[in-house]
Amino acid sequence: MPMASEALCMSNQKGSGLCAESKRHNKIKHVECQSNLSCSYEDAGKSHPQEINETSCYRETIQKGLIKTQNGAPGNAETSCHGIEHETSSTRQLEQNLDQRKVSTLQDLYMQDHYDDEDDDSDWEPVNHFIIKKWFCTNCTMPNFDDTCQCDVCGERKESEILGYHSFLTYFGQAAKVSLESDAVRNNQDLPSATCTAIGFDERMLLHSEVEMKTHPHPERPDRLRAIAASLVSAGIFARNCYVIPAREITPEELLLVHSSDHIETVQQTSQLFSSYFTSDTYANEHSACAARIAAGLCADLARSIVSGRTRNGFALVRPPGHHAGIKQAMGFCLHNNVAVAALAAQSAGAKKVLIVDWDVHHGNGTQEIFESNKSVLYISLHRHEGGNFYPGSGAVDEVGILDAEGYSVNIPWSCGGVGDNDYIFAFQNIVLPIASEFAPDITIISAGFDAARGDPLGCCDVTPAGYAQMTHMLTSLSQGKLLVVLEGGYNLRSISSSATAVVKVLLGENPVHEMSYTMPSKAGLVTVLQVLKIQLNFWPSLESNYTTLRSQWELVSSNMKKQAKKRRRFVGPVWWKWGSKRFIYERLYGAKRARWW
Repeated sequence: MPMASEALCMSNQKGSGLCAESKRHNKIKHVECQSNLSCSYEDAGKSHPQEINETSCYRETIQKGLIKTQNGAPGNAETSCHGIEHETSSTRQLEQNLDQRKVSTLQDLYMQDHYDDEDDDSDWEPVNHFIIKKWFCTNCTMPNFDDTCQCDVCGERKESEILGYHSFLTYFGQAAKVSLESDAVRNNQDLPSATCTAIGFDERMLLHSEVEMKTHPHPERPDRLRAIAASLVSAGIFARNCYVIPAREITPEELLLVHSSDHIETVQQTSQLFSSYFTSDTYANEHSACAARIAAGLCADLARSIVSGRTRNGFALVRPPGHHAGIKQAMGFCLHNNVAVAALAAQSAGAKKVLIVDWDVHHGNGTQEIFESNKSVLYISLHRHEGGNFYPGSGAVDEVGILDAEGYSVNIPWSCGGVGDNDYIFAFQNIVLPIASEFAPDITIISAGFDAARGDPLGCCDVTPAGYAQMTHMLTSLSQGKLLVVLEGGYNLRSISSSATAVVKVLLGENPVHEMSYTMPSKAGLVTVLQVLKIQLNFWPSLESNYTTLRSQWELVSSNMKKQAKKRRRFVGPVWWKWGSKRFIYERLYGAKRARWW
């Protein structure tokens, strides 16, 4: 309900309009002053008593005048009819204006101006003829107009679905789950530990999904695991020395090594709720706590198995992801930090030093928080940062750890999107491998988010399956090949399935299809690598030679760029020289292609 002053202001405007209308008719000049006077007394639907009396008297005067006009000049019928019409319209206009003075609110004024008694629209129902129908891509979840048959973002067809997952379920149900404690593995009879790869998966993790239906599907969805599993079956992965380990839920005692008791209890309480949210984008349902415990349990068992030598390496096909989950909070789709649980499980099995390489496009702020004061765990992250403007905003180049663990957090923050294979491999060659070799880990764990892959709707980078395979192959040279890959992000189903399959093939012993011995980084990538080297040089002396070499190369490139820019700015002559006798000079100074472009 508007304030009385607002209604009064609008009523004064109506009163001014009434006065203007009065000047057109000689019969209603008497009301001109009364209308303005009455407007000043109007408040919350109430009118001044004098105004009501004057209105009643004036209506009688008009009616008498109308009757007199109707009975006058019988010999001139045309004039009489014209007079009647004129007086009748004047009377109706006056009565309408008088009724308007009784309006008390802005809403009533609006209703009075826009609705008449003659047009009763009470039974009218709005019909929207411009409803835009849309469908969401199965592959990348992006919205598309209903009249298109394929996704505008990734090109996936509208009717596409995940094929092959049922074949995986058939294998998963029929194949005997080989226990890591069985005699066959321990005695190297059926599955030689030197060549076998363990895969952690459990179908109960698919029950973790967003219950509340929103305007856009959540990117972290069960289809991510289905797509990867279907791709692994299609590639014939399970026909080789590869098997699925039995799943178990992580115990509260194991989780307490990573998370606070309040955090563990908060996650557990979601099992009593049909739908809940930790943050606006981190959901949970009644099955989410169990799924998170299974994911953490699989990662812990895989790490212990690899450290003890019962299996060569492993791939944890798990969700929900974990590298954003900190000591006390769940965020970024993550509930429990699976990689942190695996690292501490590996140390409990005998590993003294653990290397965590996080190539997810988002910085693993939770993992860094957990280990930022721990010298026995080296955390290296390659991620988009853009000056802190890319989620989650952490992971700057100067975040190197705290207390005695300075230098054990290595952040390689890309300054823009679109980063591809060359920049990642270049960073591996000049930063990751030199630092990791000097650290000499007993086991290497990869936080394998595939959202930096080409086509991912959130990462918007350009890493290919061949790039992921090459990075995995480079890391197998560390820790005697003891390598655990843990799934994190990745939201384009085709990208994550092809990338994960390429990584698992490397774990099984295949060499990457494309060797990348020498790569040329982008300008932004080279600048980022130099910034990281300059800071980490204080903690890792092995970086000295790389920094000196790249610094000299950058100075040479920078000098050439300045010369070219200065040459472009130099004024040679009018542009019409390229068409006349001085065309040869113009082409020599600007170049033939530039001359033709002009």
